[in-house]
Amino acid sequence: MNNLKLLKASEKHGSPLYVYDTNKIKKQYNRLKNSFKTVKSLQINYAVKALSNISILKFIINLGSGIDAVSIQEVHLALKCGIKPEKIIYTPNGVSMDEIKMAAEFGVRINIDNLSVLEDFGNNNPSIPICIRINPHIMAGGNSKISVGHIDSKFGISIHQIPHLLRIVNNTKIKVNGIHMHTGSDILDIDVFLRASEILFETAKNFRSLEFIDFGSGFKVPYFPNDSETNIEELGNKLSKRFNSFCKEYGKDLTLMFEPGKFLVSESGKFLCKVNSIKQTTSTVFAQVDSGFNHFLRPMMYGANHHIENISNPNDLQRYYSVVGYICETDTFATNRKISTIRNGDTLCFNNAGAYCHAMSSNYNSRYRPAEVMYINNKFELVRKREDFNDLIRNQIDIFNQ
Repeated sequence: MNNLKLLKASEKHGSPLYVYDTNKIKKQYNRLKNSFKTVKSLQINYAVKALSNISILKFIINLGSGIDAVSIQEVHLALKCGIKPEKIIYTPNGVSMDEIKMAAEFGVRINIDNLSVLEDFGNNNPSIPICIRINPHIMAGGNSKISVGHIDSKFGISIHQIPHLLRIVNNTKIKVNGIHMHTGSDILDIDVFLRASEILFETAKNFRSLEFIDFGSGFKVPYFPNDSETNIEELGNKLSKRFNSFCKEYGKDLTLMFEPGKFLVSESGKFLCKVNSIKQTTSTVFAQVDSGFNHFLRPMMYGANHHIENISNPNDLQRYYSVVGYICETDTFATNRKISTIRNGDTLCFNNAGAYCHAMSSNYNSRYRPAEVMYINNKFELVRKREDFNDLIRNQIDIFNQ
């Protein structure tokens, strides 16, 4: 997608607008798949939480992907897209037993990360195979908010609780068909990933009925020009050899699973918004846009650096701007960022807007959530309408007008 096409999409569908390039999604999917081509059985499960639009889900499912769901609603979405239940792995955290039972009734794979939940589920459903999420006690990820495999994390069953875990499995007679871990997002150092994998392999030796080992994901993608990223090809080469070796030791071929979300869709996404005004203060030039952290939370939530381009005026003199939103609260997308000269009415493009962007949007300040379009077969297709006032009040009840 070039700038001219993006501008035409914005003119047709309005601003602000999310745009997703399916060519990039397919490229990332095939890149991951090819990196592990020496593994006999590989299953990629797309993490729905990254971007849950049903057209995106169907596109990724049609590539051959399974689904990683963290809520019963995501299970519903995946089933609505026509995927078979056995290609969904449900990995909740802190949900009710009723929700877990509901997922089990759908026939999806169940992933449990809590000893008390495991004991309860095993006592009442010993015939339903389950996967166990292990906490390897490894700090990995771009920052503390997205690091989920360390000792104080709420996720996973501690490796130091393996003896207790084995007692529950033996007492309930439940079948463990998978072992899982996820240490965090934006993992750059593949040695950290491989170290955690060794812990997972060691844990897997305790279970003789395994069908798969799920290594989670968290691969880092580049957010701006010359930014670093996970070397997927090197990881694929090293982990594939180790996985194949483990399968020989274990005595049968297992399926190697991943659950990428950001890796598949992040770089496909562009977020387009218009400049409402330029405001000069004593020390700062603000470019004020028709959006805010209600639409694009990651810079405020995680301190994420999304590369910003002025696609209306890309080749002018580079100036320094702080790009801010229209929310009645500090909502800063970028501070002192070098961008081609910005004028009122210009369209700015935020890159890497495919993952955890629209999915985390809200109606804060009673603003409408943006539309979404897919770029597929060389044309833009609307896949989510822009909200209007009726959407805003749809589920509200006016008790004074009954």
